[in-house]
Amino acid sequence: MSVKIRLSRGGAKKRPFYRIVVADARDPRDGRFIEKVGTYNPLLPQDHPERIVLKTERIQYWLGCGAQPTDRVARFLGQAELISAPAIRETPKKSVPKAKAQERAKERANKAAAAAPEPAAQPAEAAAEA
Repeated sequence: MSVKIRLSRGGAKKRPFYRIVVADARDPRDGRFIEKVGTYNPLLPQDHPERIVLKTERIQYWLGCGAQPTDRVARFLGQAELISAPAIRETPKKSVPKAKAQERAKERANKAAAAAPEPAAQPAEAAAEA
């Protein structure tokens, strides 16, 4: 059985509140779970102590049993120093430009680089003549 530590959404419409739960990976997001190990309230300010509440002993137990945290929960656990903080990518892989767009960007960069040294060389020649 694959066990995940993930978020389960609660709260009203446009007022999210999440439980951090240990659940079978095959169960639905808001469905059956094994144990509740914390809460996350994104509406509170980031420095508020009740924004993220974790039961550290139970989380360490489940991590020892082989439970895998999701990306968002791994960030929370990294902030709490329960696991090593995951690397955070600035942009997702899906948003990287495709091959043709990358070629066009390289061509533009090459043209800009070729055009830039010419004006910079002229003032140096003028200074040498003076």
